[in-house]
Amino acid sequence: MTHDPRVCLHDAISSCRLICQFTDGMNLAEYQEDLKTKSAVERQFEILGEALNRLKKLAPELLNEISDWQNIIAFRNVIAHAYDVIDDEVVFLVIKRQIPTLLKELEKRSDE
Repeated sequence: MTHDPRVCLHDAISSCRLICQFTDGMNLAEYQEDLKTKSAVERQFEILGEALNRLKKLAPELLNEISDWQNIIAFRNVIAHAYDVIDDEVVFLVIKRQIPTLLKELEKRSDE
C-alpha cells in the first residue's frame, strides 16, 4: 500500500490536536485516574509516531525543522510494545511540554 506524505503529515497534526484536546485542563493526577483519556492519548501517540515514521520513509524532507521526530517515533514504540512500563508522568510531561511545539512545527510544514 502506498501512503501519501501529506496525509501522514495531516494525521500527525490531527493526533497532536486530539492529545491536546483530550488533556486540556487536566493535571497529572486527573490524567492518571482517567483511564479512557489515557487510552485515547496513548492511541494518538501510536498514530503520531507511525505517521512520522512513514514520513521518514516517504518524504524525509518534511521532517526538516521538526524537533525530536526520532524520539517521537521511539516513544510510539515504547507505548505500542512496552505498554506495561509506560510512565504516566513522562507521558503527561511530553503532552504539556513537547506536543504544543511539535504541533506548531507540523502545522508550519503543512502550510508550505
